[in-house]
Amino acid sequence: MADPLILTAVLDDAVQHRLDALRRAHFPPGRNHLDAHVTLFHHLPGTEREAVADAVAEAVRAPAPAVDLSGVRSLGRGVAVVLTSPALAALRADLARRWDGWLTAQDRGKRGDLHVTVQNKVTPEAARALHRRLAVSFAPERTRAVALALWRYAGGPWEPVARFAFTPPPDAEEAAPSDGSGGQSRAQPGGSMPAVTYVPQGALGDTGAGSAGGAA
Repeated sequence: MADPLILTAVLDDAVQHRLDALRRAHFPPGRNHLDAHVTLFHHLPGTEREAVADAVAEAVRAPAPAVDLSGVRSLGRGVAVVLTSPALAALRADLARRWDGWLTAQDRGKRGDLHVTVQNKVTPEAARALHRRLAVSFAPERTRAVALALWRYAGGPWEPVARFAFTPPPDAEEAAPSDGSGGQSRAQPGGSMPAVTYVPQGALGDTGAGSAGGAA
């Protein structure tokens, strides 16, 4: 059976770097094998890889959605940065309707919940302490999702499959800093990622290389 697929949203580089630093600082080192990431779907069927890629390529024809970093939230044994983005949530809802027959209970129940986990798998006391500290210093910020990224989950490592760039909005330079990729992807959550603007049915081969390591 083909390995399942994961779909994430890729944030602007400047914000991504800050979230990566938070995760490195507060995630248990032995368990942190990924960069910070925004998971939209945790488990899509690998057997439908081409159909998934076609749907994602169609979805990113829309302008890059604005994303607000709007707060911090306790996860019980960790902490997440809360994201608010009606446009990204609507895009995810459209894909969820399209993929309804494929979704796991976890993905069906996720709905509009968007967040970046910066700490997990710690004691409740450590999580509460970090939540209090981040809540005091947190400053809301606006960025954009610059792309969607598709990954293969191979029993631990996340293997990059393809990155699909959004259409930059006309005011992109003023509304949010560019990701500076020049059409090439940065490794997020880890490994190398081919930049893709459109993948026609049947044309998506084994383009990924490298691994991101462990589960989130």
